[in-house]
Amino acid sequence: MTKIKIFFFLCLMFLNLFTSRGIMAEENRDLINLVLKNGTVVIETRPDLAPKHVAQIKKLVSEGQYDGVVFHRVIEGFMAQTGDVEHGNSSKDSFNLSSAGTGASSLPDIEAEFSEANHGRGAVSMARSQNPNSANSQFFICFKSSPHLDRQYTVFGKVIEGMEFVDLIKRGSGSNGEVDNPDKIINLSQEI
Repeated sequence: MTKIKIFFFLCLMFLNLFTSRGIMAEENRDLINLVLKNGTVVIETRPDLAPKHVAQIKKLVSEGQYDGVVFHRVIEGFMAQTGDVEHGNSSKDSFNLSSAGTGASSLPDIEAEFSEANHGRGAVSMARSQNPNSANSQFFICFKSSPHLDRQYTVFGKVIEGMEFVDLIKRGSGSNGEVDNPDKIINLSQEI
């Protein structure tokens, strides 16, 4: 009988240790909340993979730069792109849907931080021009696995809740996925 009690005691200790480590890991998560028309998407950022990109995104988030920015390019089965704070903010006088996707923020471009992180469903990655070191404020969320982007674009986060709301973002037309009357970011904020 004593061996059984010791076994259960050790199992409870192990379970407690495992659970407390899980809670600690949960507390150390670096999260931002993306509010869309259908619900809130929780993104876990990865400063361990892309510290410069995460820092730039957080700075723009803290300034409210993303609130009102449209998803100007959305391609079915691929990704939804947003983040043009210069031309794509529907709540500013500078909003120009035909130029959305060509602008950036007033912050400098960021050097690439490519990693082994993959562009699976829910990956959040930085958009850029042909120059690998041209990421600034625009980013995209993958609808499905897109391995051709791996080690070509900087993954800085992953959707951990609310991917069903990303799936509801209005799709674009044509090969480039331009969207007429696009959905927008209602609010993007850092979880404290």
